[in-house]
Amino acid sequence: MAHDHSHSAPKNLTPAFQWAVGLNAVYVLLEAAAGFMTGSLALIADAAHNLTDVAGLLIAWAAMALAKRAPSDQFTYGLGRSTELAALANAIAILIGVGAVVWEAMGRFQTAVEVPGGTIMVVALVGIGINFGTAMLFRSSQHGDLNAKGAYLHMMADGAVSVAVVLAAGGILLTGWTWLDPAVAILVSLVIAFTAYGLLKSSLRLSLDGVPENIDKDAIRDWLTNLPGVQSMHHLHIWALSTTKTALTVHLVMPDRIENSFLAETARELSHHFNIEHATIQIENPDSQCEAISTS
Repeated sequence: MAHDHSHSAPKNLTPAFQWAVGLNAVYVLLEAAAGFMTGSLALIADAAHNLTDVAGLLIAWAAMALAKRAPSDQFTYGLGRSTELAALANAIAILIGVGAVVWEAMGRFQTAVEVPGGTIMVVALVGIGINFGTAMLFRSSQHGDLNAKGAYLHMMADGAVSVAVVLAAGGILLTGWTWLDPAVAILVSLVIAFTAYGLLKSSLRLSLDGVPENIDKDAIRDWLTNLPGVQSMHHLHIWALSTTKTALTVHLVMPDRIENSFLAETARELSHHFNIEHATIQIENPDSQCEAISTS
């Protein structure tokens, strides 16, 4: 039996989180103040959503720090799973915020509130720059790290909110239709909910030890089965140790004696071709293989 835990060091996202938290915390205070002063639900909704983003960023940042801790006697795999839980918490926070905004917006259709379109537009334009700028800090990392993806989606969603708020403010200035404010709040909330659902689904999948979406289990099964000397295989299990690291265990049935380098080379190839960074491989003789065979 052999195992391999070699993996490339994840990108240091600490500076990105520092800038993201700082910029968004300042903007939340600015936007909330402007929203209460003008009575704009769109601004208040956006500020509330941005506040959940700041909390989500702090959770993701803390999870990233925990994931770097070395394994211990109590947590033999380390604390990498904290990044999965952070992504799940992020998704849930977004959906809760969406529900609150939609509920308040429905009431605004029955009780119209006069809002100054010019002030709303200026504040929202600042938000566009901050939100999309913050999203770019996580753009390069979001394809390989679900935690970074959660932060990226959060910021992109907020940027979309700010764009919609600008459009609503322009419409109010041109037409005087105050109902545009709650209407845009609902529309943007639905868009945010759609993106949050994808994040919720992915993070819940990893939390339940599902095969990560970027891993092709069938391709790995075929590759292992076709290795020289392998008669059959079973007990193939693939799961996420964190949002960036994947583990694999498998039993290979091999009738002939294997080369000394077989296990180490197989583990290296799994890492190189399939991004499996912690592989444990058990070799069995056809006459002594385990009874409970499963190819799942």
